[in-house]
Amino acid sequence: MASDRPYRLGVDVGGTFTDFVLLDENDGAIRIAKSLTTPADPSVGVFTGLRAFDDPCPGHIAATNRIAHATTLIANTVIERKGAVTALLTTKGFRDILELRRHTRVTTYELWEDPPEPLVPRWLRLPVDERVFADGAVLKAVPRDDIAAAVEVMQREGVESVAVAFLHSYVNPENERAARDFLAELAPDLPVTISSDVLPQIKEYERTSTTVVNGYVKPLAQTYLNNLGKGLGETGYTAPLQIMLSNGGLGSTDTAGAFPIRLIESGPVAGAIVGRQIAQNLDLADVLSFDMGGTTAKACLIRDQALPITEELEVARAKRFTKSSGFPVGVPAVSMIEIGAGGGSIAAINRMGLVQVGPESAGAEPGPICYGQGGANPTVTDADLTLGYLNPDNFAGGSMALDANGAAAGLEEQIGGPQQRPLIEAAWTVHDVINETMAAAVRMHVTERGGNPEAATMVAFGGAGPVHAYNLARKLGIRQLMVPLRAGVLSALGLLVAPPAYDIVRTYKMPLASLAPDDIGSQFDQMTAEIETLLDGVEAAGPRRFRRSLDVGYVGQSYQVTVPVEDALSAGAVFDLFSTLYRDKYGYFYDDVPAEIVNLRVFGEIEGAGLQLTPAGGSGGDAAATGSRAAYSPTAGAMIDFAVYDRAALAPGMTFAGPAIVEEQTSTTIIDSDAAVEIDSFGSLVITLPGETP
Repeated sequence: MASDRPYRLGVDVGGTFTDFVLLDENDGAIRIAKSLTTPADPSVGVFTGLRAFDDPCPGHIAATNRIAHATTLIANTVIERKGAVTALLTTKGFRDILELRRHTRVTTYELWEDPPEPLVPRWLRLPVDERVFADGAVLKAVPRDDIAAAVEVMQREGVESVAVAFLHSYVNPENERAARDFLAELAPDLPVTISSDVLPQIKEYERTSTTVVNGYVKPLAQTYLNNLGKGLGETGYTAPLQIMLSNGGLGSTDTAGAFPIRLIESGPVAGAIVGRQIAQNLDLADVLSFDMGGTTAKACLIRDQALPITEELEVARAKRFTKSSGFPVGVPAVSMIEIGAGGGSIAAINRMGLVQVGPESAGAEPGPICYGQGGANPTVTDADLTLGYLNPDNFAGGSMALDANGAAAGLEEQIGGPQQRPLIEAAWTVHDVINETMAAAVRMHVTERGGNPEAATMVAFGGAGPVHAYNLARKLGIRQLMVPLRAGVLSALGLLVAPPAYDIVRTYKMPLASLAPDDIGSQFDQMTAEIETLLDGVEAAGPRRFRRSLDVGYVGQSYQVTVPVEDALSAGAVFDLFSTLYRDKYGYFYDDVPAEIVNLRVFGEIEGAGLQLTPAGGSGGDAAATGSRAAYSPTAGAMIDFAVYDRAALAPGMTFAGPAIVEEQTSTTIIDSDAAVEIDSFGSLVITLPGETP
């Protein structure tokens, strides 16, 4: 039955572009749009882009029943250190936990490599004379006078947000809640974050760091979400606003405002969700999701059709890609690697006389030289345009024209001239250097996940992803590359695919031999009920599915593996599965060392709430090119003619061979002369590179 409110809207705010997808549930039609991101106030770019749907979909505002939103705002706020002035209330004697960290050197032999400075300076880390024992017994209650004294300091120092992290509060949150109540009485306008709400887990440093990051971004997140919600209401939207969480599920604005830490990977994860559905639809064992936009590139290895979840996430690393060099964020998130590589990455000659590309980016303002908005430094997009990969008259769906002459002049002046290289060689160097940077990072990510790039199918998307995917795949030894329909806005489409979901993790230390099924079952039931309430706040209808698991490790070790459990619990069955999983991950296991349960986990989602991609029929045959243009072929080592295809005219079953350029509204796919292409039943370009396909 047709609905009078048939539209779903997805909005993905990236570093350079904001992407929009509007789905008509009555006929399945999907419309897309792009606008430049407005960094000073991202909501301005959002409302600019939404106007693109007014003509093709009159009345869409009142007819929208759901709005899903993803943003990079939270991660960028921490990286750029533009968050609130934050104070930390901590147990007396433990104010330096943020600087002591884990006593882990960032790099073993580089003494000058330091982690980033704590987000809370020492004079705003305020001790409270309270104490809870490891078993949860309260030794000292929170003195009201200590909180009053701390409030005086905070008011004097202009504090805008407060984080509270007391010792052993994951066992007993009583003292943290008392401190929160005193703060509500003495400083009612200050946002307060307590660690027992954010991360009720063992490991003092990680819990404190996560709580501080949440407090640091909380005022900004709440202001942004309030402004966005208000603006949507004033525009006429009445649909609920849902926010993409780092675990791949959608949450409510209340959850996002209280726990913005769960939005750290909000933007990057949306595209990986589509990668997972493609893996499920085509029964692919290993999929490498590759998303390259204007500012960053993201890669995620999806094995066995399941999103990889980690709690070892770090943000604002002082040394890119290096563990222990950033702020640990202990909330569940999809495991992916983020690389400072995008269309806006700036190219320059470094002190060694070599071409360096990124991680600095021209962003949306002023952008690459070819945008004509005042950009003065050559970027990856300028190089791609000069190489013939981009159509200067049909960029971003024709919404903006590119200045090819300006791009060429900038590359010649700042790259080609100093290195005495011809223009095309200079442009190819920029393109190839950024590909090599991404290849090195992707290899590391895949290896750490126990995978092999050569055995994976790459799924490429993002505005710049399909431009670079072919040459990147060759560097990685990948033989099969897929570019889905609407690749340039696939992350926004992922917002419509994602279901409402939430997860909770709680520390519950117990020797595995003493496993108490009834007590653990009761804890699981409480956690399930809490998630049920949170899901109701996102969407009341729809069946719920819950997954329960235990974090189990050997006694004395600080790391564990996650063991899925059924309703019937037994120590023997849990240990057998733990041993199998431990051996798969580390290559060995012990049968003479006792194991212990450390954490309980529950993940819940609303089934059937997300969009399911469906196949379409096609007649096959050879695809017809719409024209040709000169572009650089690394195989030929020269500019040659590439056939140009219109993506909208390609139907399932059609085939063609490289060299080819496939243009669509939001992206361009480059295919060299040694490749074959087929359109699959979902409309994806399936590109076979030379060599044996695994």
